[in-house]
Amino acid sequence: MEDMFRIGVITSTHGIRGEVKVYPTTDDVNRFKSLKKCYIRTKSEDIEVEKKNCKFFKNMVILAFNEFDNINQVEKFRQCDIYVKREDAIKLAEDEYYIADIIGAVVSDEDGKKLGILQDVIFTGANDVYSVIMENGKELLIPVIKDCVLDIDTENRKVTVRLMKGML
Repeated sequence: MEDMFRIGVITSTHGIRGEVKVYPTTDDVNRFKSLKKCYIRTKSEDIEVEKKNCKFFKNMVILAFNEFDNINQVEKFRQCDIYVKREDAIKLAEDEYYIADIIGAVVSDEDGKKLGILQDVIFTGANDVYSVIMENGKELLIPVIKDCVLDIDTENRKVTVRLMKGML
């Protein structure tokens, strides 16, 4: 299981006081309000930082960190990801799971026949769709609806599905 989750990508600096613009990659942008510490992932290391303040502008989050107070200190972080540790992630409700915990899961049908490996989750607006790569290399798209997804076992990284007529 993943120990760290990406919550955003630093796109640019903001002003001259060390603030950065962040494109959120989390379902809940309000999580940045309660954020205390996070990690900026550079090519060589993860830098632990403490949030000083946060504000929102259009679809972006503007963050300031206690460790930086001018633009020169944060310019090098453009296109770097921001991560949080699992214990600092948003708490899940019942029947919810982190997508990172199912990527790479074995997907089987209700009879136990292996269909492939879950490669990606596609967000469509109506419902999510699992992209499964089958052993023959073809992609199988499975809508994440109760009729199709029967069980998600994050501990054992297994997903059990029921295929509707014509899906194969």
